Amino acid sequence: MTTSPTRRDPAGTDRAVHDTDGLPGRTARWWHALPDGRLRCELCPRECTLRDGQRGFCFVRARHGDEIRLDTYGHCSGLAVDPIEKKPLNHVLPGSRVLSFGTAGCDLACRFCQNWEISTARSMTAVGVPAMPRDIAHDASARGCSAVAFTYNDPVVFAEYAMDTARAVNEQQMLSIAVTAGYINPEPRDEFFACMDAANIDLKGFTEGFYRRITGGRLDVVLDTIDAVVHNGRTWVELTTLLIPGMNDSDEELRAMCGWIVRQLGPDVPLHFTAFHPSNRMRDVPPTTATSVERARQIALDAGIHFVYTGNVHDPAGQTTWCPQCGTALIERDGYRVGPVRLDDLGRCRSCGYALPGIFRR
Repeated sequence: MTTSPTRRDPAGTDRAVHDTDGLPGRTARWWHALPDGRLRCELCPRECTLRDGQRGFCFVRARHGDEIRLDTYGHCSGLAVDPIEKKPLNHVLPGSRVLSFGTAGCDLACRFCQNWEISTARSMTAVGVPAMPRDIAHDASARGCSAVAFTYNDPVVFAEYAMDTARAVNEQQMLSIAVTAGYINPEPRDEFFACMDAANIDLKGFTEGFYRRITGGRLDVVLDTIDAVVHNGRTWVELTTLLIPGMNDSDEELRAMCGWIVRQLGPDVPLHFTAFHPSNRMRDVPPTTATSVERARQIALDAGIHFVYTGNVHDPAGQTTWCPQCGTALIERDGYRVGPVRLDDLGRCRSCGYALPGIFRR
């Protein structure tokens, strides 16, 4: 994939990898100058304050002279074609393929991160693939993809790049998908998700203590994001919780979390429980058992959530979409393999006419 060295309109989707002054990336949004001369980034709740040459917690947003720049704009850490179920999204164009890409950096510090090589990268060599927004959109279309997913590291930290790419993707009649932890301030949050057709948002646990100790973030911020995005009506949302033995998987915590989902979001927001495998700084923690994942799913179903899925375990019944009205297996799955889909062209159950919530047509 190639890119042009030219620069276009600052709001356009073809900003060059370097501006005319030779600086990397492009000028960032959501920051302002403080009276003491520092610049404060206002993208996420960390609100890093920077002097010239300093980088934010995420590493990829840095101060260059009198502005903050997104250094990774126009560069990615690689592109790959994935099944959409891998995001995971079970109510968006089942069985379709998506072009996935990420950059580097993150605004959280999850001890269990499985993509830690790029999320904790402190070298720009991690993003060695030039890829401008329209290039990505054209590449996805040429590969027969239905969507482009911003994933691998959190797209919040490369929000301007993801938003421009989402616009280019939509011009090609494809969907834009964010796979994110939702750690973002309200103003950029509303602008960012307004560009996204679908999102899988991590709800990593349901206690402030877990978020503070294990992710370095705050639960209240993530709950506010989930609540706002679900109710904005623009973006289809599914949630994922990685179950870590002894840390966020107690019956009490799961009941509290599922109760909040039903009360605050409604019963139709899909919830994915996935099994933890030792990684990064939590290699001494045992993997999650299939029994534990199935137990969590049952707790969620008992709480009234209509669509609860299991991941990282072999569990076809827990990965299949069941009609909550008549019990028909609407979309059969075994891992990432999608079997019979018993929906009509409008996304309704062929047995009883129940309208399955989600996105089933481009």
